Amino acid sequence: MSRPVSALESPKAGAESVACIGMGVIGCGWASYFAGRGVPVRAWDPNPPAKALFERTLAQAWTAMEALGLGDEASPELVQFCNTAEEAVEGTALVQESAPERLELKQELLAELDGYCDPGVVIASSTSGYRISDLTKRCTGMPERVVVAHPFNPVYLLPLVELVAGPGTSKKAMDTAEAFYRSGGKTVMRLEREVDGFVADRLQEALWREALHMLANGEATVEELDLSITAGPGLRWALMGPMLTFHLAGGEGGMAHMLDHFGPSLKSPWTRLEAPELTPGLRDAAVDGCQVAAAGRSVETLVRERDAGLVAVLQALRKNKLGTPGGS
Repeated sequence: MSRPVSALESPKAGAESVACIGMGVIGCGWASYFAGRGVPVRAWDPNPPAKALFERTLAQAWTAMEALGLGDEASPELVQFCNTAEEAVEGTALVQESAPERLELKQELLAELDGYCDPGVVIASSTSGYRISDLTKRCTGMPERVVVAHPFNPVYLLPLVELVAGPGTSKKAMDTAEAFYRSGGKTVMRLEREVDGFVADRLQEALWREALHMLANGEATVEELDLSITAGPGLRWALMGPMLTFHLAGGEGGMAHMLDHFGPSLKSPWTRLEAPELTPGLRDAAVDGCQVAAAGRSVETLVRERDAGLVAVLQALRKNKLGTPGGS
């Protein structure tokens, strides 16, 4: 049995270790981020190639994190792989679960972690859409200490964490998790009510579905869809969100004028929020279009380009005190 920890009394990034359970893209991103903030990490994944994936992720992430500023005790050596999940959670202050997005798998894993962890440990799921009330159905120990801490890829650069409580989540668990992530430089959006997909993913999903509809109908190519965001609204969204953006679009009258003037157009058939049927033709169009847009660049090369661009944007936001780029 693991030793007691005081996570609920004094959460502090860097003071105690974190367990990263599930080392796919998100889990590797979390482990890289924590190591960059000086937090010891105990990692576990049942898949043998997970360690190699982490090493590749860390190699890509470290240069980008260095450009933004590392924690005082930062070191790639802070990540230790363990043989079992029970071993990984021993002595940790917080458990970050990042298993594949399959409900039954997560339910079973969280129930196991709930049984392994000491009472003071918060268990945070990286799920991108499941509700806490569904995730904890098999937890018979302390389901009230399970929260959602949904990050955004790349986890080691993007600051936002959607911290979500379920009906049975304790305030103490939410307070502990919020303090922990904030102390490591994350921008925490605390949601006291659970909703499928949370906030950011619901907005992303609406845009994603409309993009697939236009692609399926031959109304736009993959390249045009991406360009429409990167050279347009995406630049504004790095500074302020869709609500404040439309507030400015109303001129001196602000959002009131925007709604009064353009309100009727909300009924116009500009969007089709129902997901299109994912036919083989639509799938091929999306895949082929991305290959064309990549122009021969590998995923590894694209990740490096993306990270370099994000670092530049985050540095610019930080320098001008705009947006919410998070701390260092």
